[in-house]
Amino acid sequence: MNKVLTPDMAALQKEAGSVTLPNRMKAVVAYEPGDYRWEEVDVPRAGPDDIIVEVEAVGICAGDIKCFLGAPSFWGDKEQPRYVKPPMIPGHEFVGRAVEIGENLRSQYKIGDRLISEQIVPCDDCRYCKGGQYWMCERHDLYGFQNNTNGAMAKYMRFPKTSRTHRVPENMPLDAAALIEPYACSVHAVNRANIQLDDVVVLAGAGTLGLGMVGAARLKNPSKLIVLDTKQDRLDLARKFGADIVMNPLEEDVVARIKEMTDGYGCDVYIEATGHPSSVRQGLHMIRKLGRFVEFSVFGDEVTCDWSIISDRKELDVLGSHLGPYCYPFTIAAIADGRLPVEGVVTHTLPLDQWKEGFDLMKKGDKSIKTVLIP
Repeated sequence: MNKVLTPDMAALQKEAGSVTLPNRMKAVVAYEPGDYRWEEVDVPRAGPDDIIVEVEAVGICAGDIKCFLGAPSFWGDKEQPRYVKPPMIPGHEFVGRAVEIGENLRSQYKIGDRLISEQIVPCDDCRYCKGGQYWMCERHDLYGFQNNTNGAMAKYMRFPKTSRTHRVPENMPLDAAALIEPYACSVHAVNRANIQLDDVVVLAGAGTLGLGMVGAARLKNPSKLIVLDTKQDRLDLARKFGADIVMNPLEEDVVARIKEMTDGYGCDVYIEATGHPSSVRQGLHMIRKLGRFVEFSVFGDEVTCDWSIISDRKELDVLGSHLGPYCYPFTIAAIADGRLPVEGVVTHTLPLDQWKEGFDLMKKGDKSIKTVLIP
C-alpha cells in the first residue's frame, strides 16, 4: 500500500524529482505471437538520465496488431532477424506525465510535465546518429517492441537517456494527444512525397495514419487530393479533413478513373498507407511516368510486383518512409491549432484491462479507426 503524503512531504519529493510509486503494476506483456498476457510486473524506476511517466493514454497501432499476429517483419524469418525482444510491454503511441526524474534531467523537466517520447530510442553513436539521421539508427531500440524500452500498455513507463522527448500542451484533449506519434509519421511521409502545387496526389488508405496524411497533404495544397479506402466512414472523414475526391476501389476501377481525369497520364504522387499488397500494385499502375511513389506501410508478408514498371516503363522515384523524425514540434503545434484535424479519428476508448477487446476492434476495423487504452 502506498504511504499517504502530507503536503510538506509531497513538496519535498517533487523538488527531489520523484513521487511515491508502487512497486508493482498491471501490464500487457508479449511473449510470442498470439501469447500476450495481462500480468503484474515491476514498476520501472529512474536512473540519473531517465524519466518515469505515468501513462495517460496509449493507442493501439496497426503495427501492434501485426506484431501480435506474428508478422516476420517483427518476429523474423529465414531471411531477416527478429528485432522484438520479448517478454516486452507493447505500446508506442502514448502520452504521460513525469512522476520521477533522474538527477541529471531535473533542470530540464519537472514533476507533472506532460510528455511524449518519439518511438525510436537511438544510440546517438552510430554513423546515422552522428549524421543527424537518428531515425535510422543502426543500434536503436523501439518503445513497445523490446524489453529494455518497454511500451505504454502499463501504468508507468521509462524514457531512457537517448530518448527524444517533447512537451505536450496542457489543454490538448487526450484523444488528440494520443494521435501525436502516428500523425508525426504521417507528416514525415507527406514530406517525403515532395508535393508540388500542381500535383495530383493519391493517398491509399484512410486509417489513422492515412487521415493524418490527408491533413498534412492538404497543407501542401496540391491541385487534387484523392483518397482511396474500402470503408465509407473513413472516406467521409477523409473528405471532411480536406480530400477533394474519395473513391472505393471495391466499387469502381480507380486506376481507370484517375487515368481519365489526368488525360491518361496518371497521378503525380502515390502514397501507400494501407498495408495491403494489392495497393502497391494498384499504385504502380496508377502513377504516371517519372512519378513519386511513397511506401509507408509495414506489411504482414512479402509483397510481389512487376519491378519493370519501376525501372524500364516509368522510371519512378520510389521512396520509403520511417517514423516521424524532426516532425514532432510541428505536429504538436498543428494538432493544437487545428491545422491537422483529429476529430473523429479516435472511435473507441477502453480501460487498459480491456486490451483484448481493443485489439479485436483494431483487427476488424469495422466502424472503428483508432482505439485508445486508458491505464
